[in-house]
Amino acid sequence: MEWFVGMNSDQSSTSYYNVLGVDKNSSVTDIRNAYRRLAMQWHPDRWTRTPSLLGEAKRKFQQIQEAYSVLSDEGKRTMYDAALCYDPDDETEDEGLTDFVQEMLSLMANVGREYFFLNKPLELG
Repeated sequence: MEWFVGMNSDQSSTSYYNVLGVDKNSSVTDIRNAYRRLAMQWHPDRWTRTPSLLGEAKRKFQQIQEAYSVLSDEGKRTMYDAALCYDPDDETEDEGLTDFVQEMLSLMANVGREYFFLNKPLELG
């Protein structure tokens, strides 16, 4: 089961904190600074002259945006942190909580994707 909804199976071990290179206890300011630094580094417009890396830059940029959209929002971050602490093999967990956390992660991932596609500049060419 994928616990980081919206990520491929090869990315499932990467947390949003790891994507931004910050600690779980980082402040919103630390998260914002990490986001800005990485967004500038991996923005696809910076990689147009290196077509072999453009696909990877787009993928990383999207991951960075998704991670920031969750970690910069206090409510989303709380839900995300709760899901990180969840152990799917623990039989004492309340099944209703499991469903709730899964639904919240799914909604957060969809919001991140919708934001990305709604705010993506048109490519002419």
